Amino acid sequence: MEKPLKRRSGILLHPTSLPSNYGIGDLGIGAREFVDFLEDGGQKLWQILPLNPPGYGNSPYQCLSAFAGNHQLIDIDQIVEQGLLRQSETIDLPSFPEDRVDFEQVSVYKTDLLRKAFRKFQQRPLSPAFKEFCTTQNYWLDDYCLFMALKKYHGGAPWNQWEEAAAFRCDYALTHYRGLLADEIEFHKFLQFEFFSQWSKLKHYANSKGIQIIGDLPIYVSHDSSDVWIHPELFHLDQGGNPTRLAGVPPDDFNETGQLWGNPIYRWKRMEETGYAWWKDRLRHLSTTVDLIRIDHFRGFEAYWEVPAGEATAVNGKWVKGPGSKFFEAVIEATGKGKIIAEDLGFITPGVKELKEKFGFPGMHILQFEMKDGRFNVPLYESNSVAYTGTHDNDTIWGWHLKNCADNTAPEKTAEEVCWNYIKMVMHTDAETVIIPLQDILCLGSRARMNTPGTATRNWEWRFSNEQLSTKIRERLRKVTKYYHR
Repeated sequence: MEKPLKRRSGILLHPTSLPSNYGIGDLGIGAREFVDFLEDGGQKLWQILPLNPPGYGNSPYQCLSAFAGNHQLIDIDQIVEQGLLRQSETIDLPSFPEDRVDFEQVSVYKTDLLRKAFRKFQQRPLSPAFKEFCTTQNYWLDDYCLFMALKKYHGGAPWNQWEEAAAFRCDYALTHYRGLLADEIEFHKFLQFEFFSQWSKLKHYANSKGIQIIGDLPIYVSHDSSDVWIHPELFHLDQGGNPTRLAGVPPDDFNETGQLWGNPIYRWKRMEETGYAWWKDRLRHLSTTVDLIRIDHFRGFEAYWEVPAGEATAVNGKWVKGPGSKFFEAVIEATGKGKIIAEDLGFITPGVKELKEKFGFPGMHILQFEMKDGRFNVPLYESNSVAYTGTHDNDTIWGWHLKNCADNTAPEKTAEEVCWNYIKMVMHTDAETVIIPLQDILCLGSRARMNTPGTATRNWEWRFSNEQLSTKIRERLRKVTKYYHR
């Protein structure tokens, strides 16, 4: 059984939203100052979204690898400090938007700088730290870097549209391309070394301040990922490498056609035959990167919605039994006890509850889903749970309130009064852990929403500035946190 969580609170913020001079949040001073803000505000947790390199739509839930880090988060200033770039090479900045991420602009600018840094890195003797990193991470690193090099060589095309011998990993082709693309492969090893070195320093800093980091584990991986390319036998694919069964969720009150995510479905029987080796590696790797793990779409381990390839929506899917208890019994030692949070939202059956309770995983409560009229009544939550005003998939609490509850609010109430009333409601509950999105702490409206499920534009872009983290907000957060014994 999982040990009960201590009564505590934290903030949800993805690192891309942090302040920085380079158009996107990174692992530098802006991240450390945010950790200081958490400490000043009496918080104990920082929840993030997946740190992996995003692919389609810049979504951290559609990544090119389940193991690699997003190199766009690398702090350029630390690269300068290493002597791999001159300060003068970083001065001519594009006019980046201040309140959102322009992912294409950032990618062009930062990748160019990082390639320059790599040239300088190549001129030095290989450091023992780099050699050790490549050795300890070789179970995923070598193939991931080859995948990225091949993807660039093939113009960014999905892996199953590459030259057939490369797409289906013929030995002679892999040997050929490891030689031909050696420089590009080494570049991606350099990026991963820098990312994980910087992340390790940031995590150590957070932990030294009493802040634990909650990471995020998407249940599925993207079809166009190194994981599917390396392990096609673990997924339902046809002979051309195309998915034959796709992931999604069925229609509900919010979406009459459901959601068709498009990720390939796992061959769970095949995974069981391997002792869930890939999952163990994945969980063990993430457990060294973060302190706690939120498992996204937990209900999919009990039963998942499977849609035949070729369908335009998720309507014609069906429920298929998942691996259930035997999966968690096999992999739990890879994470350690007390590390898992189950995202048990959506269509939840008794079987899902039984699976969660069998292992003692805390589930989640979202205030927006459980309030009908905006009245400030403290909801009843079980202690072994994590309570949120909202998540990255929800509107901000102020935006949600204006759309759903404004008629029940005195007109003189300000955004600040309304948002903090909701925050206090969640803080007051019996849930041992409370997480508040930073947008709600800042009392921001719908323009600050991180993601709108089912849409393809203007997602994942929101950023804030250091000026928004005022002394007044720090003091208020600390006062409220202390009052509710968190």
